Amino acid sequence: MKRTPQGNQTLKKKTQALLILLAILSLSCARVGPQRPRPRLRLATTTSTENSGLLFEILPPFEKMFNVKVDVVAVGTGKAFKLGKNGDVDLIMVHAREAEEAFVAEDFGVNRRDLMYNDFVMVGPKDDPAETKGLKDASEALRRIAQNRAAFVSRGDDSGTHRKELSLWVGARITPSGKWYIESGQGMGATIQIANEKQAYCLTDRGTYLTFKDKIDLTVLCEGDEKLFNPYGVIAVSPARYPDANYVYAMALIGWLTSPECQRMIGEYKRFGQILFTPNAH
Repeated sequence: MKRTPQGNQTLKKKTQALLILLAILSLSCARVGPQRPRPRLRLATTTSTENSGLLFEILPPFEKMFNVKVDVVAVGTGKAFKLGKNGDVDLIMVHAREAEEAFVAEDFGVNRRDLMYNDFVMVGPKDDPAETKGLKDASEALRRIAQNRAAFVSRGDDSGTHRKELSLWVGARITPSGKWYIESGQGMGATIQIANEKQAYCLTDRGTYLTFKDKIDLTVLCEGDEKLFNPYGVIAVSPARYPDANYVYAMALIGWLTSPECQRMIGEYKRFGQILFTPNAH
């Protein structure tokens, strides 16, 4: 019988609900039997997600509910994919949609779900030597930075932010090079601090900027371009490729992250009075 897209979605939800139930039953059995080590779940995610502080809000309720410890590995998106492809983690939470779909298509991951989104912003020194303030076109902002040889700090680490930055340079038809273009090779928090020290421009997700806002002198100069949209997805590592992966608990965590309760927590999470992410699990 041919299955409709709606049927597939229903089946996916039923499967997820069943896996969560299995996790609960597993937990119940553990409580009545001999004492066992607390299960551990390995989550690879982005430094920008960790820098935002969101995980400290949404993971503890899950850990308590399932009596499991989530070990967070905060790396760039490219590194998170590598960890997933090597079976070194149980699930990944990243922000590079095309690469996420390829990860699933190549059978490294299963059950990708939308989780939340925010946006990237271009920050820079308040005196704005490249005159980018107020621009809505991120590629035009980069073009002016390059023309003025104004210092720009790139993450240079194959992260989701780095990939987005490179796509914007392509849109501007510029291959950045020279002393003004600096690659930090570090996470978002470290990179934005280096940009601050050098009074340089930098592409960052809005959440990390708000987290560091009171510690730096940089200001938002370019925002609002639809190309700066920044969606996050969460994917379980394929149990068929890696039978030792903690798939049941990975699916339980995905079930929690996309549940109405956790989505509410994501939508209400604030730093310095501002909401950092918009939940969009369906």
